[in-house]
Amino acid sequence: MYKLLSGKELSTVLKEEMKQEVAALVANGARPPHLAAILVGSDGASETYVGHKVKMCDQLGFASTLVRLEADTSEEVLLKKIEELNQQEDLDGFIVQLPLPKHINANKVVMAIDPKKDVDGFHPVNVGRMAQNLPSYLPATPYGIVQLLERNGIETSGKECVVVGRSNIVGSPMSILLAQNAAVGNCTVTLCHSRTKDLAFHTKRADILVVALGKAEFITGDMVKEGVVVIDVGITRVKDETRKSGYRLKGDVKFDEVAAKSSFITPVPGGVGPMTVVSLLKNTLKARKGEIEWV
Repeated sequence: MYKLLSGKELSTVLKEEMKQEVAALVANGARPPHLAAILVGSDGASETYVGHKVKMCDQLGFASTLVRLEADTSEEVLLKKIEELNQQEDLDGFIVQLPLPKHINANKVVMAIDPKKDVDGFHPVNVGRMAQNLPSYLPATPYGIVQLLERNGIETSGKECVVVGRSNIVGSPMSILLAQNAAVGNCTVTLCHSRTKDLAFHTKRADILVVALGKAEFITGDMVKEGVVVIDVGITRVKDETRKSGYRLKGDVKFDEVAAKSSFITPVPGGVGPMTVVSLLKNTLKARKGEIEWV
């Protein structure tokens, strides 16, 4: 019988821990952590994500700032706003919500953020520090997955881990973290992608399977072995006329089939998703407390 890896439950625990830390900071006369988000345009999903982050800041006692820019804002104006936030002394970290309008170079935007305030963990300085196992801000989703594994007591050392998907946001950093000599790490990692031949050959070997493709129900029961730990990062809207919303959310894993063979598995929704925002705030709290030595 499998056990659900509930990010919803764990995020509640982590939020309470952070709330107490922030309360202690403020009680000692210090200002609370301060997170800002830049939102360019009015993409529906981005509005939801940013709104969720602002709401969670309020719940935990963080200060938050939402910077709204029109969809036709020039790259130059956005870069100027980023430089302002880089210089703002009472701001611990900020994010630029992706995706950006097509006329703006996302790589140039990421590079413009001060690594010390890059609580999304996307700047090459943070990625490089992560790769060398130095203190850094970890990308929020991989950081959330690491905490899910750690807090549920899942042994990773010596395990065969297969990561499906090589994005810079999830797959690639996840493969680095699981291979590192760390409490959650020491795996033998295989990174699979669109050019991988005979994907099922690799996924069937996995003791731990992380899937981050964005293809609904792509991994089926015949592609995994008994006892596998499954981390399903995917979330896709699939039409469902029986639902009031007109759709249901599905992961990259065909849940019923794969769960039947799993020891642990994340649900979708309620698995990895809730851990992502919590991890962003944990990075912001680290920044406020000055936990990372920048040398």
